[in-house]
Amino acid sequence: MITYFAVDFTNEPLIAIGRDDGSIQIVNYATQDLKITFNGHKGAITCLSFDSKEMRLVSGGVDTTIIVWDIVNECGLFKLKGHKNLITQVKFMKNHNCMISSSKDGTIKFWDLETQHCFKTFIAHRNQVLDFILIKNDTRLITGSDELKVWKIQLKSEAELSKENTDEMEEEEEVEDSENVEDESSLFKVTSYGSILRECDSRFRGFGIDSKDRFFLSYGVSAKVECFKIRTDKEITLKVQKKARKERNKKSKKRLANENEPEIEETFDEVPITIKDEIERLESFKASAKVKFCDIFVQNQISKVTLLLMNNTTETFSFNLVNSEVEKLGSLENEGHRTDVRTVSFSADNLLILSASSDSLKIWNRSTRRCITTIKEDFEYALCSLFVHGDKYAITGTKTGKLQIFDIGLAEIIETIEASEEGKPIWSICAHPDGKSIISGSEDKIVKFWDLELVKSPKTNKMVITLVHSRTLSTDEGVLCVQISPNSKFIAVSMLDCTVKIFYLDTLKFFLSLYGHKLPVLSMDISDDSSIIVTGSGDKNLKIWGLDFGDCRRSIFAHDEAITGVKFVPNSKLLFTCSRDKTIKYWNASDFERIMTLKGHQSEVWCLACSPNGKYLVSASHDKTLRLWMETDELLILEEEREIEREEELNNLTDDDTNRVIPGDVNQESSLPVKSTKETIIATERLIEAIDIFKEQIKANALYNAQCQTATSEGKKPPKSLAPNPVLSAFKTDDPYRYIYIILTRIKPSEIQETILSLPFNYVSDLLIILTSHLEKGWDREMILKYICFIIRTHFGQISSTPRLIPTIDKLRSLMKPKLMETKDLFGFNQSAFQFLQSEIESREEIRLFYETFNKKREKSRNKRKKARKVVENAPILSLK
Repeated sequence: MITYFAVDFTNEPLIAIGRDDGSIQIVNYATQDLKITFNGHKGAITCLSFDSKEMRLVSGGVDTTIIVWDIVNECGLFKLKGHKNLITQVKFMKNHNCMISSSKDGTIKFWDLETQHCFKTFIAHRNQVLDFILIKNDTRLITGSDELKVWKIQLKSEAELSKENTDEMEEEEEVEDSENVEDESSLFKVTSYGSILRECDSRFRGFGIDSKDRFFLSYGVSAKVECFKIRTDKEITLKVQKKARKERNKKSKKRLANENEPEIEETFDEVPITIKDEIERLESFKASAKVKFCDIFVQNQISKVTLLLMNNTTETFSFNLVNSEVEKLGSLENEGHRTDVRTVSFSADNLLILSASSDSLKIWNRSTRRCITTIKEDFEYALCSLFVHGDKYAITGTKTGKLQIFDIGLAEIIETIEASEEGKPIWSICAHPDGKSIISGSEDKIVKFWDLELVKSPKTNKMVITLVHSRTLSTDEGVLCVQISPNSKFIAVSMLDCTVKIFYLDTLKFFLSLYGHKLPVLSMDISDDSSIIVTGSGDKNLKIWGLDFGDCRRSIFAHDEAITGVKFVPNSKLLFTCSRDKTIKYWNASDFERIMTLKGHQSEVWCLACSPNGKYLVSASHDKTLRLWMETDELLILEEEREIEREEELNNLTDDDTNRVIPGDVNQESSLPVKSTKETIIATERLIEAIDIFKEQIKANALYNAQCQTATSEGKKPPKSLAPNPVLSAFKTDDPYRYIYIILTRIKPSEIQETILSLPFNYVSDLLIILTSHLEKGWDREMILKYICFIIRTHFGQISSTPRLIPTIDKLRSLMKPKLMETKDLFGFNQSAFQFLQSEIESREEIRLFYETFNKKREKSRNKRKKARKVVENAPILSLK
């Protein structure tokens, strides 16, 4: 699931997408190509930000860590630790190699990216700091919590940094660090500049600001959006001058009133600049629902504001920065529900799907996946539903204890019937196999039987369906689910006492009780042959019972969370279960075996329904989506499914940073941004296998060369050449060094660090010797030097204490410096060439603009002369007589 994204168009249109598993994907928006995938966080991504040159990306997560990524080299630079709660926002500073981060622990931290050190920490709010923005060229910091606070950021001078203890304090009290100790190495002086009171009382959520820092929004957990304009330096000067003139006029009037008062010369500098002079509050406006996210684009004093609302709607507003006029330009709405879908049903012909939530009932066409009918008027919160009378009508049970009857063709409610005298929720309704009656189960401990009858409608004088109460079954506990066996012999009732009681349908006499669940049964279903009943409970267990004797044939720990839905596939012993763990599972009730797991929903799955032909399954989730699943003709091999599941479990296994020791990492504040993934484990295994093959081939070549020398010295015929290694032949080479080089080039740059760290040290030493030979041959100096530098930095202690690596270290000492200088010269030459090309392009552009301007001017003067010539030619001739 996507938890955050950031967009940047500096060099190319890039979108950084953060997900709940801690991974970050960088996609080119224009070509829609996936460029890089980063893995380093142990939890969901909460914030992302590009630097001004689009060279680096910084990310924060719920694991309280911050990671800086190198987009060009496709690798992580370092991980910063220090916050005690999840990171809410992180941004690069434009003019300094520094970064600012905020967290729910209430602190703001300033980080020096060169030293990877937090040089300033202060508590901005008593509560959580949920967001912040930087304005005025990084000289103003606005933090958001219960109130909006503005902070002034000033760069300390060299004289101030050299002073250890200063007695002179400014009028504004400087913010102390969290330890109440002034950090002498701090580059910035942060002082409180003032506060901005919020108009709405709801909890603050975030800011929105345009790219040129002229306009920003503040929004909370409500529909109200507060707007602010950031004045330019020129506007601030005019504002201060106007304020000074008013002040001077007031004092001049006082002097006139009191002539004895001596004159005092007034200057503009005596009027201080306040926060109200820099930030102007504009008119607020309201969206149609609670705001979740916003984006702003400003052009010619008109701001285009796009709001993402909590009900899956996007609204766009036009805001005039001059007169604060707000105009709604439009909205983009999905066809789906705005709240959780709590019930779904299939029609008898497999073509229609009914879904109902707290605010509407929708009918969907299964083949086109489009909504064809929506009913909202007089609709009440639905908990259960079904189609009746040839799919022309639908019935829902509501949270207020009512049964509502809908006409699908007219898209309206026909009748609302009070089914619970106490107004308790109706949790379940079930149709009789003959289709002539239904049964409802409510929390008021009553199961009611209703007959379907046709009556004449007083409004249209047409025959419509209605419900007539026929029988009642009283129970000792509230009813959660009811189900009739297909042979019309039994009725099963699930109750709040964690039992399922079976009654005879005709006499309503008690037959047997199914007990064994530790929590109430939330859903159940009976097979078509009426021999098996399955129950799903809040205790996460799925139980399969024999309906004849009530024997529990198997109890299965089916899900990681409560089971919310159980449904048999028609005419089979196969069934589906859904749960709050976001998954749907497919089971064989005969063999008591799980067939497969369906994943796709991003939140709890509330309900599901299977089509009468058994080929389709529809599910509804807390993520406000419906998912339609279709049976395919592809063969399903259970062993392959289990292998896929094991691979997914391996991919989800990550090491804990607190227990993992990284060689050479002694900094408590920053570390390497590494995370073990399926890809890095595979890359490590391939590299180990390649080194083993390399050593075997080197040994075989050495033995063959020794045999050749012996044969030559004895005057014998040399032995036959070695058979080519099949692995090396597959890579189209017979050189083991070239084979290792090919394996190294196939490791992604973002996986190099974790792959090297996962290698045992004996393989690391072998790899260092091989890389020295690669460097000596001059193969891809940049990549080889990257591997060597990382190995030496992380394993320096072990390498320096290993005797067999001492010759390799000496060789590297003589090789690395000239190779690095060659690489540096190559980079410098290329950089100079690019600068020359840039200057040439700029000069040609200037010449082109000059020629265009010159040609336009010449054309203009030529047209002017032509016009004047025509005027002279057409002038009348005057003769004097």
